[in-house]
Amino acid sequence: MSDDKSTLGNMADAAKAKINEGADRAREAGHNVAHAVTGDAHHKAEALEDRAKAELNNREANAEFHEGKQEARDGDGR
Repeated sequence: MSDDKSTLGNMADAAKAKINEGADRAREAGHNVAHAVTGDAHHKAEALEDRAKAELNNREANAEFHEGKQEARDGDGR
C-alpha cells in the first residue's frame, strides 16, 4: 500500500482483496456447516481463522480503494 501505485493499480488491488474476502467468507461458511453437522471443534476453529482473514482482506480493500481515490484526486493518476 505504501508504494506509489497508479489509481488503476490501487483499484485492482482493492478488487483482488475483495475477491479474497469473499473466498474467505465462503470457506468460513463451509466450516460452520461442517461444525454444525459433525460437532468437531476443529471446524469451528478453522471458521474463526477464515473470518479473521476475511476481515483483514476487507480492511486492505478499503485502504487500497481510498488510496486509489486519493491518487485520482491528485490529478496525475499515477
